[in-house]
Amino acid sequence: MNAARSLSYNKKRNTAIVSTVFLVPVFFFITVFIIYPIADSFWLSLHEWNGISSNRNFIGLENWKVLLTDSVFYKAFFNNIIIVILSIIIQLPIAMAIAFFLDVGGKKLNILKMIYFLPMLMSSVAVGFLFRYAYDPQFGIISAIDTLFGGEGMVDLLGNTTYAIYAVIAVICWQFIPFYMVYFLAGLSSIPVELYEAAIIDGATRGQYFWKIALPSMKGTIKSAAVLSLVGSLKYFDLIYVMTQGGPNGATELMATYMYKNAFQIMKMGYGSTVASAMFIIITAIALLTLKAINGKEEA
Repeated sequence: MNAARSLSYNKKRNTAIVSTVFLVPVFFFITVFIIYPIADSFWLSLHEWNGISSNRNFIGLENWKVLLTDSVFYKAFFNNIIIVILSIIIQLPIAMAIAFFLDVGGKKLNILKMIYFLPMLMSSVAVGFLFRYAYDPQFGIISAIDTLFGGEGMVDLLGNTTYAIYAVIAVICWQFIPFYMVYFLAGLSSIPVELYEAAIIDGATRGQYFWKIALPSMKGTIKSAAVLSLVGSLKYFDLIYVMTQGGPNGATELMATYMYKNAFQIMKMGYGSTVASAMFIIITAIALLTLKAINGKEEA
């Protein structure tokens, strides 16, 4: 009996040692590359600093007081919310429709899977440059199509304060729909084939199978995709910065682009860190509230 206990104890101890050996590097890199930068960003937000000189002036919460009355930051936050809402409304349904179409088509549509996924393989910077030229009022394809249908051309979507944000959202959706398509394809493939066969035998159409069986079975996957889209939209930066740099007149300004401009263009590193810290708080709070709402509904 004692030998068995000793063997069990040694096994647990060895498992703990091996686990610790493998987890220590993970915690080290998490601390160095995630926890420390976040903590340092909050510390820098309490200073006035240009990011170059060795002198940092401690000013307490002055940067945060300025942020609370910063209309540009509120405009940027509102633009982020527009991207969040429209990204979820546009990306997820279209991605689900394409995923179901490809799932039903089977192996004979594999070539379409590769074609549909191509936008996701391109970097956001490359996509931004591509569509900046596509939206060009003189040489872009939008102006060319307008001229083809009898218009005057010179359609400047990115230069229009009303339509610029929606023009950018269209590009974001074009690039990221393939990601959610693959995500939903994985979810659809996890549904047992027997359910589909039983539904067909009982006389259900493919539409009825989708609405009554596939979609309810994908509930968890859809919620995860919505959270991913929400968090990604709140911290979006590269594509919009390449296409508009937040213009015209702040129409496409986001929290991330505003943070970048303050920290690295006008060299207000302290205030830029304040914006970054506020982004962290906002994104974390919204993500937690969303997860709580989703889990709360599940428990109800």
